[in-house]
Amino acid sequence: MTATAHGPRDPGALPVDPESKARLARDGLRLGLVDTSSASFALWLQAGARGFHNARPTREEVGRVTPESAYRRTTAVWDDAADPGTPVATVSSWVSPLSVPGPLGPTLDVDAWAISSVTVSPTHRRHGIARALLEAELRTAHAAGVPAAMLTVSEATIYGRYGFAPAARCSDFVVDTRRAGWRGPDPVAERRGAVRFVEPEVLRQVARPVFEAARRRAPGQVPADDALWSEITHATLSAEDAELAPNLRAIRYEAEGETRGFALYRVEKLPEDHDVTTHTATVLHLAAATDDAYAALWRFLVGLDLVAWVRASLRSVDEPLRWLIRDQRAMGITRDYDHLWVRLLDVPAALEARGYAAPGAAVVEVADPLGFAAGRFLLEVDAAGGGRVTPGAAEVPAGVPVLRLGVAELGALYLGGVGAGTLARAGRVTEGAPGDAARVDALFHSPAAPWLGIWF
Repeated sequence: MTATAHGPRDPGALPVDPESKARLARDGLRLGLVDTSSASFALWLQAGARGFHNARPTREEVGRVTPESAYRRTTAVWDDAADPGTPVATVSSWVSPLSVPGPLGPTLDVDAWAISSVTVSPTHRRHGIARALLEAELRTAHAAGVPAAMLTVSEATIYGRYGFAPAARCSDFVVDTRRAGWRGPDPVAERRGAVRFVEPEVLRQVARPVFEAARRRAPGQVPADDALWSEITHATLSAEDAELAPNLRAIRYEAEGETRGFALYRVEKLPEDHDVTTHTATVLHLAAATDDAYAALWRFLVGLDLVAWVRASLRSVDEPLRWLIRDQRAMGITRDYDHLWVRLLDVPAALEARGYAAPGAAVVEVADPLGFAAGRFLLEVDAAGGGRVTPGAAEVPAGVPVLRLGVAELGALYLGGVGAGTLARAGRVTEGAPGDAARVDALFHSPAAPWLGIWF
């Protein structure tokens, strides 16, 4: 089984979706692509920042972002009667690998249409603009042969209507270091490696392969392109976050002369009259390519002197750190939330791109209001965990479990983040016969919880 490569090499060269273009034109709105090498891209960035209530990007910020984002498909909607220059809606997209469960263990990649920067101006709400933009993205991706679409969402009630569903969750947590203790391995004390400080600029140059190796340890992860890597390593700080730079600290774990993990964090500056033993350390990102790197980095962070609390966000819902500290109650989950949403566009290609936990077979009958993924599909899994899909199976083979579900529910199941049995109990999936959901779960199970530790 190999990773899929269905997507176009240059999504920006694809034409604008004619259906959404015509729909918006009837309301006096213009849908089009943005030339990222022109001054119009700066106006697009301003509109996107406004949509997320961020500060207006400076000329320097535009200059840094432009070369990193030039390859992305940048789309906008303009109201020429009001302002022919500044968009009233934005969206950005590109084709990215998405890690999916592999056969009996290690992850594989499937091409996915990544959708980002979805904004609509408050002056143009309730005009159907978001629907036109998102359906245009899905039609374009489907026509280009991309098996799935994905996005990280700021609002959880919007995207289900387009067939997306939460496929990977995240959690934020805080550790009370005064009571946590440590009971896990200590690779540094055991002389298997070392944790060292490193300048953030140096880390940006050497740690990208570590991020790539770390992302392959769980489904739901995407690689870091230039723009994402700058965000992860805080290479491009907005004006409102400029105060972060002086307090940014970078560490890496080295073993056998190689970097195997890294973390970026900052320690909150306290008022002069505050107890200096109760600082809070905020972990901005931590990536580990090995278990030793993971343990060593967290051992360092929860052992920081004069730090009473360590906070982290966008972490796995199945974080091993809980099992590395002595007192699990010292680690409190402050938020658990949906993060990565997935939408399947080509069911055979998507299901054949991932691996499965056990041999067997299943039939899925998929409903899709937009029509991309609708149909009956027979999935057959061989002894090596590879899947083969037959569309339009006329009859269900004897003894094969059947699930009837919507495309959103299939997207929720796709990475193994939720079980078919759970969805059946919630009334989101219908079994062909009692026990069919449990049998499907045996196929779709992922040994690692799906997780995406970044925004895109």
